[in-house]
Amino acid sequence: MFRKNEFTILNEMLDSAIKGEFREETFNETELSKFQTKFMRYLSSSVMSEKNIREEKERLKELITDISHQIKTPLTNIKMYSQLLSEVSKDDVIKDYVNEISLHSKKLEDLINALTKMSRLEVGIFHYKEEEVLLSEIVNKVAEQGHPKALCKNIVIDSVISGDTIINADKKWVSEAVYNILDNAIKYSEEDTRIRISIFCFEMFCGISISDRGPGISEDEIPRIFNRFYRGCYSDESDGIGVGLFLARQIIEDHGGYIRVKSKVGIGSTFDICFPILSKVKE
Repeated sequence: MFRKNEFTILNEMLDSAIKGEFREETFNETELSKFQTKFMRYLSSSVMSEKNIREEKERLKELITDISHQIKTPLTNIKMYSQLLSEVSKDDVIKDYVNEISLHSKKLEDLINALTKMSRLEVGIFHYKEEEVLLSEIVNKVAEQGHPKALCKNIVIDSVISGDTIINADKKWVSEAVYNILDNAIKYSEEDTRIRISIFCFEMFCGISISDRGPGISEDEIPRIFNRFYRGCYSDESDGIGVGLFLARQIIEDHGGYIRVKSKVGIGSTFDICFPILSKVKE
């Protein structure tokens, strides 16, 4: 058992270690000294490990940024020259080829952006700027963003807001996560259908619910839809690279929330995006 004065010595030793003033030679060969020395080595090792992790994250951040910039420059040139070729060419076959080049250039650009976001989120080198946000603000922003795409398929987006709730979140990133789910709903829904976005609130959690009348997801497929680059059995008929739901779940979980999926094949799907409640707003 440690005596009171020994705890005092250990406490002083810990303070010295934190300040970087600890010296092993100041202790004798007693059992307490041996423990102090081992403890100091452990602390030194932990500090070095944390420093190495920070440095590695910084190097990775620089690498991701460099790769992104290096790829975007030639990609921009490809898109520019494709556009010029399309304008000067009168050959329909060449124009078809140019359209294919433009289409795949856009996919490559989306992939680069997605990979950059995934890398930054996964290694923790991105910091959210959290603030108090009304769920209704996110719903309105996302619905407005999805309207043009829905209009192309004559899909109506119904926003149902009764009451409201405040969450602590990075509005930009959470809106992107919610939009990724809405975008999927638009992408896989049939023409002339409706998508419903609503707010729900329980005792501990609140959130946003998105329901569509798409093809639905089988029960055994639901756990896989959040995997990187996973594309379901209906994905061949639509654009995408299979990272939207992966990013959405990562962002929501980083905010202390989760995503719940309910779906029936041939009927449609409902995605509930849940957050811890900060406070309720009176109706």
